[in-house]
Order: sequence, then C-alpha cells, then structure tokens
Amino acid sequence: MTRLGVLGWPVAHSRSPAMHNAALAALGLRDWHYQRLPVPPELFAETTRALGTAGFLGANVTIPHKEAALALADEPSATARAIGAANTLTFKDGVIAAENTDAPGLIAAMTRVWGAGTREQSALVLGAGGSARAVVWALLDAGASEVSVWNRTPERARELARDLGARAVQELVRAEILVNCTSVGLQRSATEVHDPLQGLGLLHDQVGKYPHVVDLVYTDAPTPLLAAAEQAGVRTLGGLDILVAQGALSLESWTGAPVPLEVMRAAARGEQTG
Repeated sequence: MTRLGVLGWPVAHSRSPAMHNAALAALGLRDWHYQRLPVPPELFAETTRALGTAGFLGANVTIPHKEAALALADEPSATARAIGAANTLTFKDGVIAAENTDAPGLIAAMTRVWGAGTREQSALVLGAGGSARAVVWALLDAGASEVSVWNRTPERARELARDLGARAVQELVRAEILVNCTSVGLQRSATEVHDPLQGLGLLHDQVGKYPHVVDLVYTDAPTPLLAAAEQAGVRTLGGLDILVAQGALSLESWTGAPVPLEVMRAAARGEQTG
C-alpha cells in the first residue's frame, strides 16, 4: 500500500484525509491511503524522517510544522525556499523533497471564487507563521500593490516582512484584502467567548471596511471573521476552498495525474458523492 498523510499538532480537525481518500478512490488508486499524523513539535523531525521507510510516499504539513518541514528537507523547491516554509513533503530513496502548494493554492482559490486575482490591490495579513509566509509571498508574487503584516508578537511580523519584502504594522491598517492566517476561530479560547474577533484585534464594525476577507481556518459553520464579513456584505473566501486548491496540487505531484477537484471539494464539505 502507498501511504500518504498530514502532519500537524493538533490535526484531529483536518479534512485532508476525507478529500484525498475520495480523490484516490475516484482515480482508481484503491491501494493508496491517506491518514492523519498527529505529531508534537519535539517529535517532528524524528517522525518525519522515518515516514519514507514506513511506506509513505508523501505528507502534507500543517500548523505548527511548516517552517520545520522546510528545515528538514534535503531538496526544498525554489518556491519553498523563497517562502521559508513547506506544506508538502515527498519521500523517495531516502531523500525528503519539500514544496509549498499553499501559495499557488491561495491564488487559484481566489481566482475561482472571485474571478480575479490580487494585482494592484493592497492586503493586510494577520499572523506570521508558515501559512502567513506563503500568503505574503503569494500576494506579492501575484502583483499586490502592498502587503502589510500584523502579528500579536510584533517582532515576528517584522521578521516575516523583512524576509519577504512586505511591511510590518503594529495596528490594523486599511486594505482591499484581509487574510487571517492565525488559528483564531478554529477553537474558541476563553478570551474569545465574549468577542470572537478579539484574538485578531478586530471589532465587528471594522470587518466591513475590507472589501475582500479571507480566512484560512475552516469549520462547519462560518468562522467568526467570515460571519462578520458576510453580515457586512463584503466578498469572502473560506479555508475549505483554499484547502482543496492546495491539496489538489499536492496530490497531483504524488500521483502524476489530474485530480477531481469537485470530488475533493464535496468530500471536504462532508457531502456524499456518486
């Protein structure tokens, strides 16, 4: 059996196994299987190095391992190196290759849902982890006029901005696109009970000032950010659309075949197909 998986901590919420296994079945690859791989940070390097000998061809990487995945790789792609993070690993002949499909996946999802990209538009990115690095790089590469980065730890925002040519800000600035790359909205913390947007430094009436709002977090119901954006009547893009777009690129790299996007999208949403 050819094995695939998703490395994360936590990873129980991941929809990747459902959508990848649905796509593999649609492709007729019955002897392939995709699974969750919950791995704490202190065991990431040891566990990941052992995956190839355990029958794994590849693995996606999610929070909080994307920067560690790049550091571990023997053969990182030029895109992954430029971003400083990887979300797709391939194991072959004892070599670990790393790619980043988050960046092209974001632009593909924006184009599919909104019918347009980000050229000549300004953006504000919330967060400074591996996903944020991919988003900032993708937006700049796609022609955004300016990308600002905000993080609760200002030094991390400054480091990311310095690395990728963005602008670090200490308060939320106006922009045409707002992108949440933090985990706020995935699991409600005690500080988010009364004001779900508090962790992002946002008030509900501020959300409507951004014409386009993207949230990489995906849940069954709209995240607090997307709910506020929809209420304000602005255009939104949810994490499931981005998950499917980047996952399709990863799976194509492993199978060498075009993947059924609609099958993956339906499975990620928990819908029955066929």
